Amino acid sequence: MLLKTFGWSFAVTALGLVAAVFYGGWEAFGVVAILAVLEISLSFDNAVVNAGILKKMNAFWQKIFLTVGVLIAVFGMRLVFPVVIVAITAKLNPYDAVHLALSDKDRYQQLVTDAHPAIAAFGGMFLLMIFLDFIFEDRDIQWLRWLERPLAKLGKIDMLSVCISLIVLLITSFTFAAHAHQHGGVHADKAQTVLIAGIAGLITYMIVGGLSGYFEDRLEEEEEREHEAEEEAARTGKPKPAVLMAGQAAFFMFLYLEVLDASFSFDGVIGAFAITNDIIMMALGLGIGAMYVRSLTVYLVRQGTLDDYVYLEHGAHYAIGALAVILMVTIQYEINEVITGLVGVILIALSFWSSVRRNRALAHAGEGSGEKAEVSSGV
Repeated sequence: MLLKTFGWSFAVTALGLVAAVFYGGWEAFGVVAILAVLEISLSFDNAVVNAGILKKMNAFWQKIFLTVGVLIAVFGMRLVFPVVIVAITAKLNPYDAVHLALSDKDRYQQLVTDAHPAIAAFGGMFLLMIFLDFIFEDRDIQWLRWLERPLAKLGKIDMLSVCISLIVLLITSFTFAAHAHQHGGVHADKAQTVLIAGIAGLITYMIVGGLSGYFEDRLEEEEEREHEAEEEAARTGKPKPAVLMAGQAAFFMFLYLEVLDASFSFDGVIGAFAITNDIIMMALGLGIGAMYVRSLTVYLVRQGTLDDYVYLEHGAHYAIGALAVILMVTIQYEINEVITGLVGVILIALSFWSSVRRNRALAHAGEGSGEKAEVSSGV
């Protein structure tokens, strides 16, 4: 089971590390290995969230997610996205941006450094909205009840998450501007860039949310039609068109998953800039990590981990919220990437431990008092 699920990841790891040695020697080997570990640690929350969606898809679409989907994730977000960042910030065409990244790495690094406040504001706002929309939703299963219950009540206020995000963005922008002014105004002009980039991140999230909602609505429509077709087939004895309907529904779910997966890629890409400015090594390292994240997603689904450990999804979203805060802080202050990775791992580990406690309490209490055990087993 383990080899079947992670076989492609092992193969890509071997090929990627060999390619790194040929490209830049053992130093490149080490950098690519570090990037792969960074991507896995930063993106474990991605795997948990993705698994919650992927479990609704059959084995065929899970394979599509591991093949076609990984091409989108690796080449789209891990290779093209860094180049696009430089092209936009330096006002270059894509060809010149690639040429600059390969021929003048010092200049490329400077452009990336200059672009970091905008990148962090964009990604931070996007991830913050994901966290806020999750925490403000009323859920049957709650991990930190003392926090989630009152926040769920507040979540009934329309557009609350958008208002909070904009307030955070304004405070960050004004603080950055004030700090820049105190230090000679070197980066004062970037305060406006931070504000614009943050608003762009918010708009992007709302567009993605709209698309996701559309896909979910289409999926529900297809599932309803499939159910009606099955009932009609049972009454008349005619063959039921379930395969076509299931395929359409799974296709929309696949698109929905890809939209979410791409949005979660910002943290790994942004974190990679702190380690290397070489887009080849970045693509190799993040590509290896992305393969493991996708394999881990499928593994969680096939093992039924999310059903058994119900707080894992909560821990993943808290990790996303922590990452959003860290990104906003890095606009002005440097934070070690190890800290960023550890925060996510610790939160998910705590949610796993809470899930284990809950399962033990339910087992001891029995089915008759299952609700009481669930209430008493949270953190």
